[in-house]
Amino acid sequence: MVADSMSEGEILRSYPDLEAADIREALLFAADAVRECQVPLIPVA
Repeated sequence: MVADSMSEGEILRSYPDLEAADIREALLFAADAVRECQVPLIPVA
């Protein structure tokens, strides 16, 4: 949802069971997951 440009307020209104801390934790989790990936670089011809 954040990647789709939804604001924190919009997300919280759509999912009243969530708290702002939940969104921050999800972003931290995603950042860690991406950090652990290795993407091979392919030279452009």
